[in-house]
Amino acid sequence: MLPFANATTTPSTAISNQTVVSQAAAAAEPVLTSDFETFLKMLTVQAKYQDPLEPIDSSEYASQLAQFSMVEQQVKANDLLTLLSGHLGAGNMASMGGWIGMEVRTDAPSQFDGSPITLSPNPPAAADEIYLIVEDINGVEVQRTAIGNSSESIEWAGVADDGSPFDSGLYTFSLEARAEGSLLSINRMETYSRITEVRSEAGETVLVLNGGSVVTPAQVTALREDA
Repeated sequence: MLPFANATTTPSTAISNQTVVSQAAAAAEPVLTSDFETFLKMLTVQAKYQDPLEPIDSSEYASQLAQFSMVEQQVKANDLLTLLSGHLGAGNMASMGGWIGMEVRTDAPSQFDGSPITLSPNPPAAADEIYLIVEDINGVEVQRTAIGNSSESIEWAGVADDGSPFDSGLYTFSLEARAEGSLLSINRMETYSRITEVRSEAGETVLVLNGGSVVTPAQVTALREDA
């Protein structure tokens, strides 16, 4: 049994003090996982104001210390894993630095600056109607054009149906497939965009494309020299 500081403490006072300590311990619970000194202070206060008629068993202290020690070790292990992950992410970012200036094929919004954009369709074989759908950065459909059922690349010139050019900006391209009037699928079409930056976001390496679109390496399906 651990000694208590004030042998004249009355049971009612001890119970009241212990209630305050318990409430403080509950409020500090998130802190205990990362601050061992705070936990020791809480145990000291709890021992100081324990009920002399019903003292806390010393084995309970040992159990609490053992449990906290396990939590502390787990927190340190998690911190180490986070640190290692950061180093691995930095190494991955450095290795991908050579991608800057190259073009990647993704389904991310593509920057239109007046030059034609190469599209990579992949229509289902059963479709008898295929439409190219163009949307602006706000998701508003600005063009719908019927195209053939082919997987060959096509060029989008950025010209409206009335012959006027579209404004520069980011556009997304989708392929709508139908069979006998019924909708089969609507899928994003992939385009090539130039990489302008490689950076780390939330511990993950990402690629910044011309126009500001951000993709992960997992979203890239092809890589080529800037045309």
